[in-house]
Amino acid sequence: MRFHWLLGLSLCVGGCASLTKDLHDEGPGDEEVPTEETVYLVPLDEALFTMRRVFEEQRYDVFERADHHELYTSAHEPGMNLPGNRTFERYFVKGAAVGPRQSIIRVFRLRYREQDTNIEVKPKWLNERIQDEEKYLSRKTFERFTFDGVPDMEGFKMVRGTRDLPLERKLLTKLEMVPSLELVGGRTTAPVRSVQVEGWDDDTAQPPPVKCGEPLEGVAPLLAAGHTVLVGDPLGTRELPEVATRMLCDAVEKKLPVALALSMPSEDQGALDDYLASEGHGPDLERLLVVSSFWRRVYQDGRSSGALLRLIEQARRLRAQGNSVTVLAFDSNNASGNAREEEMAKNLIAWRQANPDSWLLALAGDVHVRTKPVSWNKDFEPLGSRLTKALPSSPVKALEVGFARGSQFSCRFNVWEQVDCNVFALSPTPELRQEPGTPRKVAMFDAPSDKGFHGRLWVGTLNASSPVIQRAVPPVAQQQQGAAKPADAGH
Repeated sequence: MRFHWLLGLSLCVGGCASLTKDLHDEGPGDEEVPTEETVYLVPLDEALFTMRRVFEEQRYDVFERADHHELYTSAHEPGMNLPGNRTFERYFVKGAAVGPRQSIIRVFRLRYREQDTNIEVKPKWLNERIQDEEKYLSRKTFERFTFDGVPDMEGFKMVRGTRDLPLERKLLTKLEMVPSLELVGGRTTAPVRSVQVEGWDDDTAQPPPVKCGEPLEGVAPLLAAGHTVLVGDPLGTRELPEVATRMLCDAVEKKLPVALALSMPSEDQGALDDYLASEGHGPDLERLLVVSSFWRRVYQDGRSSGALLRLIEQARRLRAQGNSVTVLAFDSNNASGNAREEEMAKNLIAWRQANPDSWLLALAGDVHVRTKPVSWNKDFEPLGSRLTKALPSSPVKALEVGFARGSQFSCRFNVWEQVDCNVFALSPTPELRQEPGTPRKVAMFDAPSDKGFHGRLWVGTLNASSPVIQRAVPPVAQQQQGAAKPADAGH
C-alpha cells in the first residue's frame, strides 16, 4: 500500500485535508518529505497508544473515538491574538490496520480561525489560490480525508488540516529507533528432534562451496594480522552475517588465521568446536542445536537467528577447505551490566593473548563495541573500551553500522512494559541513514567518533532473520512466567 506525499499549496475549506504543507507554516524549508506511507510493524492499538503518549508528553488531553481508530487532542492557541482574529489548533489522528501487526498512523494538525469564519466574500487572490491547488491535485492521485468525528469549536470554523510530519517522525522514533534487548538466562524449549534451515546444503557428494557474497569496498585496511575488528550488530538481520561472511573470505584469501567471535554463551564453545570439526550434515546440525541450549531459549532475541547459523556454517566450510578458522563464543549466560562486559572482555582478551597474530572479527550490540565510555552512565565500561585498554599493542577498530530502513527480529519492551520478541521495523538515525544506491562498504573516519567508533559499515536495507527454531508465540501477557532477564540494550 503506497500513498504519495508532497509539499504544496494547501487550503481546504470545510474540514478536508490534502497531503500538503501550509505555506504560512513556520519551520525549516528543506524538510525531507516522505515518498510513501510508513507502515509500522506493530498492532494498530499499540501504535495508537504510543501516539497518545507522544501527545501526553506535550501535555495535551487526548480523546478517542471508540471503534473508529481515531484520536484528537485538546485545542491550544499558538500565541496570543486579538478578539476577532484568534486562531486555535488541535491534533487529529487516523489509524488504519493493514494487517495484524501492520498499521498506518496519519497525524493532522487542524487549524480553526475566527478570521476565516467571518469572511463571507473571499478576496480574488484567495479564490485563485484555491483554484490553482485544485487543478494541481486533479493531476495526481491523493487520498482525501474528512474529520467528521472531531468536535466543533463554538464560534470557529475548521479551515485547514495538514499532515504534521514532525510529529509523525516522533512516532517513528518511538516505534523504530529503540534498543533491542539481549536476554540472558531463562528457560529453554523442548529439545530439537529435527530442523531444516533455509538455504542449507546437506548430504552433497562434494563439500558445498563457501558463499562469500559481493566484494566489500574499503575493508582492506582492516585485514591485517593481530587486528581486532568490532562490529555493532543490529540483531536479527540477514545483512550483518552476510557482510561478516564476506570479511572472513577476504581475510583467509590473505592467508590470515581467522577468528569469528559471536555473542553466544562461552559455555557453548565445546558444541561450536564439535560442529566446526564435523561435515555439517543434518545430524551434525541437530546435535549442535540440541547440545547448545542457546538456540532453544523461550526468548529468542535475534542473536540465534537463521542468518547467524548460516554464518557459522560458512566458517565451517572455510575451515574444511584448509583455512585456519575459529568460531568463539564469548558472551555470558547470566551476568548483566558491567559484569557482563567484564566477562565478555575477559574471554576475548584471553584468546587474543594466546593468538596474537590472528585476525579477529567480533559481532556484538552497538553499545558493547564502543571503545569509549558511554555518556549516560559514568560507571559503565563497554567491552570495546576494555579491549582497547587491555590490548595496547593489538589494534582494535570498532565499526558502527549504517543502513536503510528495514526489519529485524528482536526483543523489545512494548507499550505495556512487557517483553515482545518478533519482527519489528528498524529505522536509522539521520547520520546512519544509507542513501539509495550506496553500496555495501566500509568508510573509516579520520579520527574516532565521540562514541568510540573508528568507521562505518554500510550494509543497505535490513531484512529480518527469524530464529532457527520456530515456536508458537504465547500471548505477550503470558510471557512473564519464566522470562529471561532483559540484561542489556544491544542496539
